[in-house]
Amino acid sequence: RGELSAKINRVPQKSLNGTAQGDILSRITNDVSTLQQGLTNSLPTMISAGTQFIGCLIMMFITNATLALISLGITILGIFLVFFIMGRSQRYFTARQTSLGALNGYVEEMYSGHDVIALNRATNGVKRSFDALNRAVYDANWRSQFLSGSMQPLMNVVGNIAYVAVCVFGSMLAISGKIEFGVIVSFILYVRLFTSPLTQIAQGMTNMQTASASAHRIFDFLGSEELSDESEKAKLDAGTVHGEVEFSHVRFAYPDAPEKTVIHDFSAHVLPGQKVAIVGPTGAGKTTMVNLLMRFYELSGGTITIDGIPTDQLRREDVHSLFGMVLQDTWLFEGTIRENLCYNMKGIDDDMLWRVLAACGLDRFVHSLPQGLDTALSESTTISAGQKQLFTIARAMLQNAPMLILDEATSSVDTRTELLIQNAMDTLTAGRTSFVIAHRLSTIKNADLILVMQNGDVIESGTHASLMEKGGFYAALYNSQFVQS
Repeated sequence: RGELSAKINRVPQKSLNGTAQGDILSRITNDVSTLQQGLTNSLPTMISAGTQFIGCLIMMFITNATLALISLGITILGIFLVFFIMGRSQRYFTARQTSLGALNGYVEEMYSGHDVIALNRATNGVKRSFDALNRAVYDANWRSQFLSGSMQPLMNVVGNIAYVAVCVFGSMLAISGKIEFGVIVSFILYVRLFTSPLTQIAQGMTNMQTASASAHRIFDFLGSEELSDESEKAKLDAGTVHGEVEFSHVRFAYPDAPEKTVIHDFSAHVLPGQKVAIVGPTGAGKTTMVNLLMRFYELSGGTITIDGIPTDQLRREDVHSLFGMVLQDTWLFEGTIRENLCYNMKGIDDDMLWRVLAACGLDRFVHSLPQGLDTALSESTTISAGQKQLFTIARAMLQNAPMLILDEATSSVDTRTELLIQNAMDTLTAGRTSFVIAHRLSTIKNADLILVMQNGDVIESGTHASLMEKGGFYAALYNSQFVQS
């Protein structure tokens, strides 16, 4: 689990985007537990049974080689049958773990979006989809258990055949005077001790097949592509960064669709402390540009520099430390308000917290809570989407990073709160290079530079006033917000 947890932080974004979160969660929880049970329950039994098997085999050859070879020949036949069954059943064990991962991913997705399902009256469709996935788990489960479950009774049959063979051939040898009757009695006991561990090994192999299927999924993820090692790159102190950013002929296509270029030829120069707004219709490439700036993806062509240093020459964690981010998707974990605001930050006192809360209009709300800053936020805590967004804005203020990224940071608040946030944002962005993605163009009138994107290219740039005077695409986009339906 520790290795899987560390691995998640080393895989590129494209790997996480291409795998369902529930499937990764299933590997960390269900598959690791299955592997653990297989190793702790079955492996010791198989080792002791194997030792007993070898010991009995040695004693049988010492006592009488002929009867030993007869017993061994029958046993080898049984072992071949066991391995044949294992080969047939292994694919069902693999299918069981794979289908279980798909089921867990679906359940995680459906439970987290339960309100959307209820709102769209899609419960029957969800139930049918769940039943289909559940049926796949059931089918793979019973098939694997049926085949593997036949191994133990098969070994019992082999053991009984060995008994018969020892009695028949032993009697013939005793009648001919080649062995004494006591040898037959000894061999009957040896065969019992000989076949008993084989039965235990067969049962253990059943459990180990499940563990093997889980291990395959675990090591498949552990062996997936990782981000390149950047430990030798020079460290960058965020306190020395001025915030000059230059995009030079940036080109990009997502790794899963390299033939489809999303950003064609993006160029822009941002001076330190400027507030840059990136606007354009949906799908123009606004959020993609921010992801490239943060190095969540590598460029297909061109360069992005910060203070004249190309971002690919900086360590990823150093690039991330330069930015405070407020996204459309709010993120609050289960913990106190203080822990959520001070996430991964040190030296934050209560005075700083209350100043930031006041700037975001959250101080009265927090004062009204029973434990104030120490109130725990959880699924049962009543908190609106707008308040969640305000908390993420407050967190960005506390980070005090030299640059900011605001992706539709006021999309979940009312007009009055939006005005309050805008004032807080003006204070926050003062002296910092900030990139604002906005669909409500009225919120970025005071931007120092507006970049208008369409189909992955910058088609216009300038201030709000100059772009409105130009009467081009931006002006049409701005005026369309006020057109009566």
